[in-house]
Amino acid sequence: MTRVIKIGGRPQGDPSLPAAVAAASRANGGVVVVHGGGDEVSVLQSALGGSTKFVNGRRVTMQKDIDIVRMALSGSANKRLVASLTDLGVNAVGLSGEDAALIAATPMDPKQLGFVGAPSAINTAFIRFLLGGGYVPVVSPVSRDASGTMGSALNVNGDDAAAALAVAVGATELLLVADVEGVLANGSVISSITPADARGLIADGTAAGGMQAKLQAGIAAIEGGVARVRISDIKAIEDLSRGTTLRPAGDHS
Repeated sequence: MTRVIKIGGRPQGDPSLPAAVAAASRANGGVVVVHGGGDEVSVLQSALGGSTKFVNGRRVTMQKDIDIVRMALSGSANKRLVASLTDLGVNAVGLSGEDAALIAATPMDPKQLGFVGAPSAINTAFIRFLLGGGYVPVVSPVSRDASGTMGSALNVNGDDAAAALAVAVGATELLLVADVEGVLANGSVISSITPADARGLIADGTAAGGMQAKLQAGIAAIEGGVARVRISDIKAIEDLSRGTTLRPAGDHS
């Protein structure tokens, strides 16, 4: 039984996070952690004279931004999270999608998004090797450019990376940890949705920006064979009933 837990940038600052992930790693057969760090990237971009732009929840990334993204995500955010887990006795291993071509990606829309990719292949043997050895992979979503057309790396949205990893390892659950309790409609959390419902929420504007990206990743995971996707906050790491659950149509479990 493997869970893939994707942690957004803002929840990483919550002091309760390391203990929640540590508890999950002890309770499950295996845990893969994928993290973002968008705010950290934005701060570094600004400090270096750049600017920040998003399209449908995905960061527009120019060639000059790739090393900034690497520094913020594969560098400081990744190692800080690994250190906090190691302090609690977790055998955490920090990686990026570039390491051992863990995540290969192809450009999504170079004209509009620049050096942004969508996962196209996962080094499943490598991730299973780590899980089989009792390690908790902590993955930055910066990924290898499999097309060979854009350079060595592409910036992959963390939700997309987590969905691809969840499909590759046959995860029992993909949990997308955000700074809200779930998908909201009129101020209330929607408890359960299908992929068709999720597409409707995107189409009518209920889910926009980062939540749109989460739902798109959730749909990809469900359609790839993951039984359950949840979107919620840190408390949902231990509370398995919390948040918005995305299930295949016809699954009422």
